[in-house]
Amino acid sequence: MPLGALAALALTWGSDPKGVVLVVVGVFLAGAVLAAVHHAEVVAHRVGEPIGSLVLAVAVTVIEVALIVTLMVSGGDETSTLARDTVFAAVMITCNGIVGLSLLLGALRDGVASFNAEGAGTALATVSTLATLCLVLPTFTTSAPGPEFSSAQLAFAAVASLSLYGLFVVVQTVRHRDYFLPEGADEDEHAEPPSNQTAVISLGLLVASLVAVVGLAKTESKPIEDAVEAA
Repeated sequence: MPLGALAALALTWGSDPKGVVLVVVGVFLAGAVLAAVHHAEVVAHRVGEPIGSLVLAVAVTVIEVALIVTLMVSGGDETSTLARDTVFAAVMITCNGIVGLSLLLGALRDGVASFNAEGAGTALATVSTLATLCLVLPTFTTSAPGPEFSSAQLAFAAVASLSLYGLFVVVQTVRHRDYFLPEGADEDEHAEPPSNQTAVISLGLLVASLVAVVGLAKTESKPIEDAVEAA
């Protein structure tokens, strides 16, 4: 899939695809995203914690930022709030959609949805703090006109967010790793890590996938904007 996505990128770069070609490019874009996450997991499993969690986080962040930036660049002033809106959407989808679906499926399968309260509470506290800092606090600041941070406040928010995320990673992977294991699971129970050769191949395919995602997102950005306007 990463190689196919790169081929699609090479064939459509600089063009304005329409119809079936646009759909094919969209399929390769989605496939490249899924392939990137898969190969990031392989690399993460090989290098172990806490580096593994950072590999996953960086891969996902590159994908998200690439999609956001390409849409903002092509959309002009009308997309100036896209980054903020995307963060809000991600919080809502995670805390309502993913968690709700997990609870529903767990209850349907086992009768009672069992989860690790310490890990869930820690993750929820981190997300709530970051959401309040980035989405709520600008409404109450007065240094800049409107619900915006000043440059100094934005720098503080960035440092505070990175520090909070770093603390969460340490808690998740080192200090209280048992909080984030499934209920009743043994910490030593896990699949055998992949070989060095497999990890190196996955690393190369991960880079290829990320390049393809960034390029194909740029190709798809204008049609996506047109579809949103039409909707």
